[in-house]
Amino acid sequence: MAPAPSHCHATNGNNGAIAAADTPVKTQHCARLLDADEFRRQGRLVVDLIADYYAGMGEYPVHPTVSPGFLRHRLPAEPPSRRETDAFAAAMQDVRDVILPGLTHWQSPRHFAHFPASSSTAGALGEALAAGINVVPFTWAASPAATELEMVVVDWLGKALHLPERLLFAGGGGGTILGTTCEAILCALVAARDRKLAAIGEERIGDLVVYCSDQTHFAFCKAARIAGIRREHCREIPTCRDDAFALSPAALRTAMRRDADAGLVPLFVCATVGTTQTTAVDPLCAAAAPHGAWVHVDAAYAGSALVCPELRGAVAGGVEAVDSFSMNAHKWLLANNDCCVMWVRTPSALVAALGTDQEYILKDAAAETAAADGGAAVVDYKDWGITLTRRFRALKLWLVLRCYGVEGLREHVRSHVGMAAAFEGMVRADARFEVVTPRRFALVCFRLRSPNKKTANELNRRLLEEVNAASSGPYMSSANVGGVYMLRCAVGSTLTEDRHVREAWKVVQDRATSILAKMDIIM
Repeated sequence: MAPAPSHCHATNGNNGAIAAADTPVKTQHCARLLDADEFRRQGRLVVDLIADYYAGMGEYPVHPTVSPGFLRHRLPAEPPSRRETDAFAAAMQDVRDVILPGLTHWQSPRHFAHFPASSSTAGALGEALAAGINVVPFTWAASPAATELEMVVVDWLGKALHLPERLLFAGGGGGTILGTTCEAILCALVAARDRKLAAIGEERIGDLVVYCSDQTHFAFCKAARIAGIRREHCREIPTCRDDAFALSPAALRTAMRRDADAGLVPLFVCATVGTTQTTAVDPLCAAAAPHGAWVHVDAAYAGSALVCPELRGAVAGGVEAVDSFSMNAHKWLLANNDCCVMWVRTPSALVAALGTDQEYILKDAAAETAAADGGAAVVDYKDWGITLTRRFRALKLWLVLRCYGVEGLREHVRSHVGMAAAFEGMVRADARFEVVTPRRFALVCFRLRSPNKKTANELNRRLLEEVNAASSGPYMSSANVGGVYMLRCAVGSTLTEDRHVREAWKVVQDRATSILAKMDIIM
């Protein structure tokens, strides 16, 4: 791409006045940076590259065999000093020849290692549309339509997920679209912290305690540290295999009571719907504990599954009482990265903690006057998150919902759940293997049995290495929960079909047969 244009003006170092630059800048050059005809020509190159990439996805190994530094050694150490001839086309060729071969291909139909980063035509083009329009909707006045579209689509999605009305704008709550669940958890935690300290005094911040299970994503404890919670006051409640590694209601109540009796202040409970390692589901009714603690639901992955009525039992009971709920539409609902939606029961708590009043340039007197006179309330999304600059993510999510509808999203999720169920059935049909945890959603956790429990984990580590080493085979990952090492097969790529799942299982079986033969184990 062309380097940034020369500055049209420079600051005079003596008096700060703005003077013309010594070298006149050709305004025609600046105009060409957004020339419509050039945009069409180069845009076609990008669309063609992406379309070819998806069409030829099967030609790439899911995970590249490269070493650290491989790309840095192939690219120049210095940026171009001048515009290159037909630079954009040359750069696109470098993407094909240099960049793509060095990527882990998350959209590959054989990518089963992680929860999906789902893609769709509407999601990808929505990203392009938002980037092209390039507004910055930090306040209502900064981009009224962007703000109001966000308010509309978070209620649309909340209804599609069957969330309690009290979490929606329609019911007195509200939602926002952030980048990631990490942001959502931190925002909710800061709101809870400030609300609690307003009641007990800011000097008691050292007494605040937060709670989660030992399966909760590390983002929670990281957010707690950022929010000023002492490391030793982040309680990770132990889980066990008998409870499918879900948070224990009794253990949570005991921990909170013990802390309260010691003069500490229970602040926040993070309950997970679909943990990263095994998709365990914490009972939300248990999380809605006493002590006035804020309850947040992290449903980053499995929240998408709630579009299917038959899967809503995962949050049955207790969800009505939660204070906030977040999920990543970019994981499983075709919205492309990044698109995390967070709903809160009391938006004023977010605004009280994260709002700013000093930037008078950001205020819109007419809008505030209209609201004061009984018009619609003004939402300034800068006060709902950490950042001031924010992206027009609502446009992408709106396009996905418009183009596929709720039924289309249900079909998408159900297809992956069905393929995961088929994989689970194949595992159970082979006596050499076991399914370690009950399958929920579209993740199967399994392992190769071993007559020697002491070497079982090492046996499965070796199996995973050999499965992932297959040049045209699947790419899987592992989990180690309760001392049990297991393989993870997460079905979720938009391009995955039944045949990819069957082929993946055959690779697993063949590699297991080879390993066991070498070990002279007959099963």
